[in-house]
Amino acid sequence: MSQSIAQETFQLVSKEFQLPEVKEGFSEEKAVEILTRAVSHMMDRNMGQLLQICYRVDLDENKLKQILHRSDPDFVAADLAQALWDRQKLKIEIRRRYSESK
Repeated sequence: MSQSIAQETFQLVSKEFQLPEVKEGFSEEKAVEILTRAVSHMMDRNMGQLLQICYRVDLDENKLKQILHRSDPDFVAADLAQALWDRQKLKIEIRRRYSESK
């Protein structure tokens, strides 16, 4: 069979964030952890670019605002990374569902 949904999701977010490849012990948790570090880095250095990525990924604007304004400051990067992960994962699940029905 093809890649797992988690691996395919990681490929999608890797394109946006230029993440390093996970060579051993790939897991969704490890992937989200790597994404969290990348989001945190961008929040500190290039928030505009991070917001552009959120727009391109089609992250719900209300969800983004809620994370930025209501999350505990220590968890904003993790919450945002999880939201981006979940959005990309949903896209893959939808694509697979529709490709199977054809």
